[in-house]
Amino acid sequence: MHIEGERIRLRAVEPTDIDRMYVWENDASVWAVSGTLVPFSRHTLQRFLEEQQYDLLQTRQQRLIIETRPSAVGDAPRAVGAADLFELDMLHRRAGIGILIHAPEDRSRGYARDAVETLCRHGREVLGLHQLWCTVRADNAASLRLFEACGFERTGCKRDWLRTPEGWRDELLLQRML
Repeated sequence: MHIEGERIRLRAVEPTDIDRMYVWENDASVWAVSGTLVPFSRHTLQRFLEEQQYDLLQTRQQRLIIETRPSAVGDAPRAVGAADLFELDMLHRRAGIGILIHAPEDRSRGYARDAVETLCRHGREVLGLHQLWCTVRADNAASLRLFEACGFERTGCKRDWLRTPEGWRDELLLQRML
């Protein structure tokens, strides 16, 4: 099953994605936005993949692969990133959302925006969620533009929340009511 957007589709993580996830998760250039401090082993990723077989309500998280939709000229779908729902709270009908478009050449092509919008629609229509939320480092202009363009509103600021090599940075909370 795929969750279809206009430019992308979201699909379940497959065993064939393990090598791709290994590269993405161990790319130190994106660790600042993911909160990663140490590399992931293939074993750890394999265990994560195995846990994805369980029900979303049980694990309270789900990773989906973002891939391009097949084109009219026959281009095959291509994985460009990942979308995460996490900290699913069915009592309060909310979840966190995270997006990664890995390769710089795939950014600014509308894939992330379509993935966020598609996941918002899926959250509302299928999961019955009331809201999605995310946290973004205050100096991450690209992510702030993305989420605000998708209807997320800044609702809070955690001052000096993140320690970076450049010093302490604020983290912003954004929410979208579905």
